[in-house]
Amino acid sequence: MNTSFAQDITKGLSAEKKHLSSKYFYDDNGSRIFQEIMQMPEYYLTDSEFEILSLQAKQIVEALKFDVSFNIIELGAGDGFKTFKLLEYLVSNTIAFNYVPIDISQEAITILSEKLQERLPELSIKPRVGDYFEILKEAAKNDVPSLLLFLGGNIGNYSEEKAIELLSLFNKNMKVNDKLLIGMDLKKNPITIHNAYYDHASITKRFNLNLLIRINREFDADFRIDDFDFYCHYDPSIGEVKSYIVSLKAQTVQIKDLDLTIKFDQNELIWTELSKKYSRPEIEVLAQKSNFTVIEHFLDCKYYFTDSLWEKLK
Repeated sequence: MNTSFAQDITKGLSAEKKHLSSKYFYDDNGSRIFQEIMQMPEYYLTDSEFEILSLQAKQIVEALKFDVSFNIIELGAGDGFKTFKLLEYLVSNTIAFNYVPIDISQEAITILSEKLQERLPELSIKPRVGDYFEILKEAAKNDVPSLLLFLGGNIGNYSEEKAIELLSLFNKNMKVNDKLLIGMDLKKNPITIHNAYYDHASITKRFNLNLLIRINREFDADFRIDDFDFYCHYDPSIGEVKSYIVSLKAQTVQIKDLDLTIKFDQNELIWTELSKKYSRPEIEVLAQKSNFTVIEHFLDCKYYFTDSLWEKLK
C-alpha cells in the first residue's frame, strides 16, 4: 500500500473542504491521459515550451557557462517530447553531458529511454525511477556540475509557500553554480488560459476522474465515476486556475482498505489542482526567496511561457 497516498486520502477527504493532491494524478493511466492533454490544440503550454527549446537551445547552453562535462537531471521527465530538442542540439554539437531523466512512472521512463536510444543513439542516458531528492542527493556528492530541468509549468501546481519550500529543497541538493531551468506559465488573456484547462473534448475531466478510479483500484473504494463531474476556474486577478471534482448528488463512498466512509453533499467539491500563472516580477521574487538568481528568461514568440534559467547562490 502507498502509505503517503493513503494518509493524504484520509486527511483530504475527511477535511471540511475536501481536497486531493494533484501529484497522485500520475499513475500509468494518468500519465497516458496527460500525454493526450499535451496534444490538445487549446493546451498552448506544450507548443510554447517546445518552441523555446527548439529555437533557443544554443542560447540556453551558452548561458550555462559549463566548461566541463555536466549532468542534465530532468525532474518529471514524462515523454521527453520537449526536452528532445535540447538533447539533440547538445549531441549534434558533441557537447559532453549525461542525461538523467527522473519520473515516478516506470512506464514513462521505459518508453522515454527506448525512444531516445533509437533517435539519439550517441546519447549518454542514465534513467531513474523514484523520488527526486534521493537522486539529487547522490548527484550532489560528486564534482560534476548539473543542470536541473523542471519543465512544463509544474511549479505552478504549488502555492507560494509550497513552491518556495520545494525550490529551496532543490537548492539544498544542488552545488554552488549548478543551474535550474524552470518552466513557468505567464499571465495572459484569461480566455486563453481558461480554454487550456476546460477543453471541449473533456480530456482534463478524464484526467481528474482517473484519480477516483485509482483510489477504487488501489484501496478497494466504490466511487461511482458517473456520479462525479469536473469544473475549473481561472482568477486572473491572482493568476490561479483551480480544478475540482464535483459530486453530482448526495452520496456515500466506502474506501474499504482504509476503513473510511466519506459522505458527499450534492454539488460538494474536491479541490484537485492549482495551476499558478506568473508575471516576470513574481518569478524574480520567487527565485530570490529560494536562494537563486535569475540569469535569463527564455520566452516563446507570443510571450505565453518562459523557461527561466536560475543559478544557485553561494
